[in-house]
Amino acid sequence: MKFGNFLEERKRHLPSPYADYCIDYNQLKGFLKSNVLPHSIKSSSTTDVEQKRSFADIVSDRLTQLNSCLVTFIQQLEVEVSKVCHWFDVESARIIKEGHKVNENVIVLLPESEAVAHLRQIIILERFVFLNYTAITKILKKSDRHSGLALSEPYLQRVAQLSFVKANALNQFKKLIMSQIQQQHQYTEGVKDVLPPPSTRPVRSRSSQIQHASAKALPPAFIGPNQKVLVSLSGPHGTDIVGAVLSCLARHPCDIDDVMLSRLYHQVTFGVLITLQEDNVAMFRDLAEAAKKWDAILTYDIPDSQAIEPVVRHQSSDRQTADPKSASTVLEKPLSPIYTVPSSLEEAPYSQRVKYAATLFNQNGLSAAFLNNFTLLLLKHRISIEKWTRLNKPSLLSCVDLRLSVPLETIMDNLRSELIELSTREGTDIAFQKDDVYRKNKRLVVFDMDSTLIYQEVIDEIARYAGVVEQVSAITELAMNGEIDFKESLRRRVALLAGTSVQVLEEVKQILIFTEGAKYLCRALKKLGFKLAVISGGFMPLASYVKSELGLDYAFANHLEVSADGLTLTGRTIGPIVDGIRKAELLEVIAQAEGLSLRQVIAVGDGANDLWMLNKASLGIAFNAKPRVQAQARARINQKSLKYVLTLLGYSDIDMEELEKQ
Repeated sequence: MKFGNFLEERKRHLPSPYADYCIDYNQLKGFLKSNVLPHSIKSSSTTDVEQKRSFADIVSDRLTQLNSCLVTFIQQLEVEVSKVCHWFDVESARIIKEGHKVNENVIVLLPESEAVAHLRQIIILERFVFLNYTAITKILKKSDRHSGLALSEPYLQRVAQLSFVKANALNQFKKLIMSQIQQQHQYTEGVKDVLPPPSTRPVRSRSSQIQHASAKALPPAFIGPNQKVLVSLSGPHGTDIVGAVLSCLARHPCDIDDVMLSRLYHQVTFGVLITLQEDNVAMFRDLAEAAKKWDAILTYDIPDSQAIEPVVRHQSSDRQTADPKSASTVLEKPLSPIYTVPSSLEEAPYSQRVKYAATLFNQNGLSAAFLNNFTLLLLKHRISIEKWTRLNKPSLLSCVDLRLSVPLETIMDNLRSELIELSTREGTDIAFQKDDVYRKNKRLVVFDMDSTLIYQEVIDEIARYAGVVEQVSAITELAMNGEIDFKESLRRRVALLAGTSVQVLEEVKQILIFTEGAKYLCRALKKLGFKLAVISGGFMPLASYVKSELGLDYAFANHLEVSADGLTLTGRTIGPIVDGIRKAELLEVIAQAEGLSLRQVIAVGDGANDLWMLNKASLGIAFNAKPRVQAQARARINQKSLKYVLTLLGYSDIDMEELEKQ
């Protein structure tokens, strides 16, 4: 809600004639827009006439025009502020006078119903003060933004000395009234429904008791929690900034709803979302003094929506499937509404959204051009960045993790296609995945073997010893690109190995080269409590060797048939062929055996026969994969090392070093 509309809505709930003495915010705003903004020194646009003049002359003319406009604006603002001060002085004097029966320094013990009535009047006056103080602050911020000149701070320092901000007499009277109500224990019929009996009265702050006592007499809009305010202090003194804010809040009755801290070296911004228990603006006077002491910038604002926001519970068709061709990735329309409180300060303040994580990495560094193009793509789809974290150690920026707020209506297939195109064009990996509890709770990683855990294709290495490597490699390439059925390709290749000595399997073991980062990754995952498996379209003797070397928990692969004397290969396999569909089935079997959900499973592979497995897992990673696989997998790693699997889980270089030390 725009503040002007918010103010008008609140004014309607104030008793007459309070509304007549409120600041005319919309009139002041209109003056700024019509008279100040056109002459702003912040404006980069220039007329044809100005293009021919020096910048110094342009600034001189604009400042001359601004001087006249801003003086008029301040004069109008002074009139409005004087109006607020006048009404506050008149009304506070009336309330105090009516509450004192003997003289201005002594208060006679009032009947409880009368005391509560005075408190109700004080609360209404406090809300009048708070609304107008907020209006003053917001119109000054708008003036600064339109003019390019910083008038807010000096003017608010002036306002801090005015009676309606200090409100010393009224605050003292309020304390006396509150103390009297706390001391009295007689309960007449007229106030039993306002204050709870002593035996059930909860322990609460004084202001909470006042608010409770007055709730029945206030208009409906004032019942419930008081005003929410977002306070932010930014400055170069680190933790002192945090202490300054919290020290002020500790002296004034309020509830802390949320906090946020960001740091850029010594520069810290500390934000606090609070709910005022009373609308006394003395808190902001203290905050202004703290900001001045610590050379900090103070801002505060009313959140856009004071009401509870509707948020829908939805289902996504971004589901996992064993068939890569049928993987639908369109976010469906909401099913049914639920209601929740507004998002935290770190989250984009929009409803109808779902959280995703994007991991960007390039071992040679993330270029400014790539990051700019990635951001433009997000803006195109109205995707908000909520958090940006560097994962690599301090040096050239090469890996970042982003939390994103994605509109529900986003067509994820289209977005992924654009991300793949950008990734390919820029030579930088982009992994896009749901940012939910399961991202941080993966427990099983299933690997392909050939060209994933090891550099070689084992059947090609066996064929090399058998002298048929060219024929086998040609068939392997067709299978990996998905041009022929895997089962058929395996039958053809194995047939070419007929008569080969079984000793060749032992010789191949000796020449296997593990992929960079494979041993480290498996050690690190085991330390983190993961179960690990290799599911290969290759052969069991070699898969078992890889399992042993890497400390995996499971190994599945094809079984080669050997001759009766056990000396040679027959050119056939035994049992079910481990093709793409079988890989996905085995992945599910392992997950069930470990009592895991598929949302806790990661799969890593490079070939077309891995796609079923990659899409069955919640995070399927195409590792230096064939083009077709990259296009259909949920995530891609085109760097040299397998360690980047940890990066997709949000682990930093420092985390990885710690795992290595352990």
